[in-house]
Amino acid sequence: MTTASKPVLRGPRVLLRGTQPTDVDARFALGNTPDIIKMFGGDPSQVRDITREAAEAWVQAQEAEPYGWIIEASGALLGSVRLHTVNHADKRAQIAIGILDPNALGKGFGTEAMQVLATHAFDQMGLHRLGCRVLEFNARATAAYEKVGFKVEGREREAALIGTDWHDDLIMGLLDRDLVRLT
Repeated sequence: MTTASKPVLRGPRVLLRGTQPTDVDARFALGNTPDIIKMFGGDPSQVRDITREAAEAWVQAQEAEPYGWIIEASGALLGSVRLHTVNHADKRAQIAIGILDPNALGKGFGTEAMQVLATHAFDQMGLHRLGCRVLEFNARATAAYEKVGFKVEGREREAALIGTDWHDDLIMGLLDRDLVRLT
């Protein structure tokens, strides 16, 4: 699925869309926030200023994702969301989201983006199950997933090394019948 063939998915406040030329400038302007990078599993002490080349590479990576979308709200790029490890035979996939704008955190944009994508995955793609992994200390992400209907199904102990500290990954799952749909 190319950017041109990806459907535009809409929620009340968010738009999920393919990449566009202005995304490089928007990603560059967002920079790299150490606290956000830590929530993704990166070492915050190793975070450097973003370069234009890194912003271009990020946009190219989003474009290359067959089931990946840019999250936009009020015309601004907030981050991205994607399905990966899609298994059509078992009707399942993994979901991943990254809100890069620190001013957008805690305002429900990520929850809404996941609801929009999960609705598409279940209703248009015919999937039955979505899964994800989230670092156990990322309470904001865990709460957002739970608002969508995800349940904690397990824990992978000391699965992520961030700096010199080990952290657990929570394994979460969402069945089509458990999705909390937008109203």
